[in-house]
Amino acid sequence: MFADLGAALASFGAPALAIVLFTMAVRLMLHPLARAAVRGEKAKAKLAPEIQKLQKKYGKDVMRLSEESQKVYKANGVSMFAGILPMLATMPFFMVMYQVATTPSPLLEGTFFGISLSAHFVSTFAWVFFVLFGLLAVVAYLTVRWQQSRMTTTPTPGFMTGLVKVMPFMTILVAAYLPLAAGLYLLTTTTWTIAERALLYRILS
Repeated sequence: MFADLGAALASFGAPALAIVLFTMAVRLMLHPLARAAVRGEKAKAKLAPEIQKLQKKYGKDVMRLSEESQKVYKANGVSMFAGILPMLATMPFFMVMYQVATTPSPLLEGTFFGISLSAHFVSTFAWVFFVLFGLLAVVAYLTVRWQQSRMTTTPTPGFMTGLVKVMPFMTILVAAYLPLAAGLYLLTTTTWTIAERALLYRILS
């Protein structure tokens, strides 16, 4: 199935562009789920002060804290999993894109600035990869800055603060391990993610 989809994308004549456009099309279809996730996150953020009070009061009693937190969310019509479930629903689509970008097919026989889409950084050290890594680093930096700005309004556990600063840059290591085609997918989807979330947080009430 993945090979057939890859072959279909390759038929467009510009496989690299096909990967970018197909990724954008998938993300556009998933946009309603992204909106639902952001609405859920913002709803939980509004209740954060009440949850913090409960944490101070029942911090050592995990069961009681969970029960009281559920009561607060229920009373306000907010699910404890608001913001999480919509994003989990998108995982199968991302897995499909990953498989398409890594499964041998005519798509990976295409080239990008003369470099095969099936090429790996460790075997070629091609300049295209360095440009890709640079762009991924820029997107990761913007992601970290945006997430840190959200921390001023949304309480975040201490250990999460460190992860927020590191995790976005992991895409560079992933891109160095995967074929160039997968790197293009990562660049497209991570760029879309930060742009989409920043926009939704601004326009949704």
